[in-house]
Amino acid sequence: MTTPRIEAALEKVSQAVSRSALTSTSQQNVTRWLTEPQYGAYQDGILNLVEADQFEKLDSLFWEVIAFGTGGRRGPMADFGSATINPRTIAESAHGLATYLKKSGDARSNSAVIACDTRNRSLEFSRITASVLAAHGLKVYFYPSARSTPQLSYSVRHLQCDLGAMISASHNPPADNGFKAYWNTGGQVLPPHDKGIVDCVYDAGEIPIVDFDQAVANGQIVLLDSAVDEAYHKAVLAMSLSSQRELNAVFTPLHGVGETACYQILQKAGFSGVSIVESQRTQDGNFPNVDQHMPNPERTEVFREAIAQAKQTGANVILASDPDADRLGVCVKNTTGEFVHLTGNQIGSLIVDYILRKRQAAGTLSDQHFVVETLVTTPLIGAIAQAHGVRIIDDLLVGFKYIGQTIDQEGPDKFVFGAEESLGFLAGTYARDKDAGIASLYLCEAAAELQAEGKSLLDRLNELYNEHGYFLEGQISKVCTGPSGKAQIDGLMAAFRETPPNSLGGLALSRVRDYGTHECRELPGNTLIKELPAPSGNLLFFESSPGTESIRIAVRPSGTEPKIKFYVFINAMLQGRDLAATSAVAQKLNAGIRQDLNGWIDQQLASA
Repeated sequence: MTTPRIEAALEKVSQAVSRSALTSTSQQNVTRWLTEPQYGAYQDGILNLVEADQFEKLDSLFWEVIAFGTGGRRGPMADFGSATINPRTIAESAHGLATYLKKSGDARSNSAVIACDTRNRSLEFSRITASVLAAHGLKVYFYPSARSTPQLSYSVRHLQCDLGAMISASHNPPADNGFKAYWNTGGQVLPPHDKGIVDCVYDAGEIPIVDFDQAVANGQIVLLDSAVDEAYHKAVLAMSLSSQRELNAVFTPLHGVGETACYQILQKAGFSGVSIVESQRTQDGNFPNVDQHMPNPERTEVFREAIAQAKQTGANVILASDPDADRLGVCVKNTTGEFVHLTGNQIGSLIVDYILRKRQAAGTLSDQHFVVETLVTTPLIGAIAQAHGVRIIDDLLVGFKYIGQTIDQEGPDKFVFGAEESLGFLAGTYARDKDAGIASLYLCEAAAELQAEGKSLLDRLNELYNEHGYFLEGQISKVCTGPSGKAQIDGLMAAFRETPPNSLGGLALSRVRDYGTHECRELPGNTLIKELPAPSGNLLFFESSPGTESIRIAVRPSGTEPKIKFYVFINAMLQGRDLAATSAVAQKLNAGIRQDLNGWIDQQLASA
């Protein structure tokens, strides 16, 4: 039902589209929100924007309907809008999850568990989620204060729930939040469930919801206490592989939930020499004492306060978890007393090396055991696994949910370690999502054992390079926001697919693997060599011919952020050179690749 005011607004919206002040997809979504009764509470706010000619603002709020990507549903927060995280889109997400569960036939316990991180409005959104799921008849276990994403994954399994939901936007800026959906395995939802949930979300009309406090009073919503915390910590601590605990280290949660996971686990494990950064200890969604308020431990700048503390206390290792404590960043002191920021690939290589060495010594490995990594994670992990005689599964698309899926497909009892380059790591069968808790435990154990031998993590990394060759990886991201940004990303992917560069950094590219078209093509002609099997995804891999130095470049649009990502992989064999000389060759090659790649991208954008 429309009113004269709404009809006038719809006419203004149509006119705005005709003069390119508003995208057509925004018009479709605004029309829904102005004409369908379930959006009635938001109509005045939308009408005010239309009447004030705030079409740029409207475009930012309605240019898309947020879909589930590699990490669920994530975006900027607002009071309303199909392209934002707000009470309505959170309620739709919960409603879609519950509705799809009923359709799927997978319901077992008819229960769910909900958690949130420390972000602004996270508790508000988690209460909405719980209230909607309870209205659908599910028994809802609810964390009344912030917990980590890996603990949520653990809780789904521990409490034998059908569903889980985590309110978090991981390491995004303070303005963002998100909704991560979990299935009964404790892993994030996978195809076809993700699409099925989105379809149910989009079809949402009036959404049932119960009063949160009343639902707690009548037992529909059960508030969880410290018992599940203790069980999660116990599960992680059971994975310990060493009794060595002498280590001077610093940990920062970056104002997130990391104290409830990493720090408490390390303290319970006996690492009394690990101190916490007090200025970043308080749970605060504004991340006030983090550089640029960007709490991503992949950024060297977030370690500034921790490095100052480490230099004051004489610590050798620094650990940092992101706001929902599923990622772990690391800095290590070198021989000059400065701290080196490790990449996710280096951290993963050190952890897998530690696990395999310890388990091989204990006789708990076989040729049926396996290590898992995504396609854009370092080949060094695979080289280490193969050197220890275990299987390496390295053909997964980006997203830790695929590692979780592989654990269940290949057999949890043979799973050793999973890693992705963006600081995501897991060992053990207690969860199906990456966990900074187990990563911090193993990293500290490895560092403590090496320290007892008079070595550092950097020393061990160099030993691995001497054994397997020098591996250098990096990432370039091009941020493209809003509706025009999506067009830019789509255009760049099409250009890389149809008219790719022939060389980068002075090395000729010999072939491309296209996981979108399932083709392996020869370069420079871009001609078909053979069909490419699964997996399926919008991912391209460019490769040089094998040689003393070889490169691989992966290209993909991000599934959670408005950017296109480029992953650079360089392998330089020593072959008579020392490590320093080999590293210098790789660094020079890396600089050339980045220069050529950035130039090619700018050229494509300029000609678009």
